[in-house]
Amino acid sequence: MMKLRILLTDDHALFRQGLKSLLEAEYDLAVVGESHEGGDAVAKAAELKPDLVLMDIGMPGIASFEAVRQIRKQRPETKVMFLSMYDDEDYLQQCLEAGASGYLLKDSPAEQLIAAIREVRRGGKYISPRILSRLCDLSVRAPGDRAKPRLALLTPRERETVKLIAEGLSVKEIAVKLGLSIKTVEAHKFNLMRKLDIHNKALLVRWAIENKVVHIA
Repeated sequence: MMKLRILLTDDHALFRQGLKSLLEAEYDLAVVGESHEGGDAVAKAAELKPDLVLMDIGMPGIASFEAVRQIRKQRPETKVMFLSMYDDEDYLQQCLEAGASGYLLKDSPAEQLIAAIREVRRGGKYISPRILSRLCDLSVRAPGDRAKPRLALLTPRERETVKLIAEGLSVKEIAVKLGLSIKTVEAHKFNLMRKLDIHNKALLVRWAIENKVVHIA
């Protein structure tokens, strides 16, 4: 059996090193590269052509969701599994929308990670049992018992825009970073603030932190 070629993407070097040692102890897995941020992950995926990308959900650079969309667009045969600290159904939804085949919590035991990778290799999907349990709990509630998560109302580009605003970039800087016109970025900003019913930057930054769009080290 040919070994599954894996690209590790996480901004914590010690975590990557531990994960690499764990994976390379398996007879059918090989780590072919590492990356520490979203844009670099896209470039490494194009260069190394891995079978699977293990992607941290919150990294520097472009948002992980956007990185996955770019990886899947340039190389549809490459599968992606997110590794996350958050048992959050909204994050799960975004991951699946981006084209991921798996969502595994970082506190999962090693054997669960290996099982998840092999399930994805077979063409299946894998979601951490703890999140599945929460989704089942939500599904049996009456429709009026829970509101739709507001983050889910945003388009992928609006999510990227709110992340960069919360990180302190100006509209002009965001336009350059995303390759968009200033007018387009302003439109995204207007639309996302309307959808979130937030009308000043300070409250928007607070909302982004509370909803884990950006992370404080």
